[in-house]
Amino acid sequence: MEPVYTPVIGFARAVFALQGLRFTMLGEDNVPRSGGAVMAINHIGYMDFTYAGLAAQKSGRLVRFMAKESVFSHPVSGPLMRGMHHIPVDRTAGAASYRQAVEALRAGEIVGVFPEATISRSFELKEFKSGAARMAAEAGVPILPVVVWGSQRVWTKGHPKRLGRTNIPIVVSVGEPIPVPADADPEQVTATYKAVMQEMLDVVRATYEPLTGADLKFLPASMGGTAPTLAEATRLDDADTAARRRLAEERRAAQRRAQGKD
Repeated sequence: MEPVYTPVIGFARAVFALQGLRFTMLGEDNVPRSGGAVMAINHIGYMDFTYAGLAAQKSGRLVRFMAKESVFSHPVSGPLMRGMHHIPVDRTAGAASYRQAVEALRAGEIVGVFPEATISRSFELKEFKSGAARMAAEAGVPILPVVVWGSQRVWTKGHPKRLGRTNIPIVVSVGEPIPVPADADPEQVTATYKAVMQEMLDVVRATYEPLTGADLKFLPASMGGTAPTLAEATRLDDADTAARRRLAEERRAAQRRAQGKD
């Protein structure tokens, strides 16, 4: 029992029960009961990490997630994230977080990562970064593929939150651990486990309850939904990135001007 993580899980389960969320956990026995592993998860909603983490409970494991630095700076979430020993990621200087993750893996922890880096607005698998494969190879641990489906209906990018009693079904599927040799090609490993996750996602989506009406916006265009295509979502992401860079530059320029006036 951990003094912060265990109560947080209990609180989260109580909230999920109040929301009426209906969880289906597949492949929970694939979570190693001991030793390190990189849990690679698709990213379709803001609650993905909480749902994916529940899949490790049956094996008595806790997942240490890599999350953006701003979450750790928040006055409420920051102390909780640090208390649960999650790993902050500074996207402008990622070497430190990478080293921390590798050290955690070598110490026998399960480290949760989102290879797509950001939420997929298309609800399809985006391009995967190779960081998970590199960490697994360096630490000598397997990759544990996990897919989540249904979380986009609760809270995702570009749509209002639905945090009331929605009775939304959430499916979490855990695949078999994929060994990663120390001399493995990270790009090849990434392509391999992405293909595995695509197969897992296809199975989960095929058996999920049909989405109709207003919920079609949470269904990929390739499945007849009204979500953006991968190409359209990429353009939206690129526009967001450019806007953030402009804003950051404007702030830096304002700071320089203010310093010049002092």
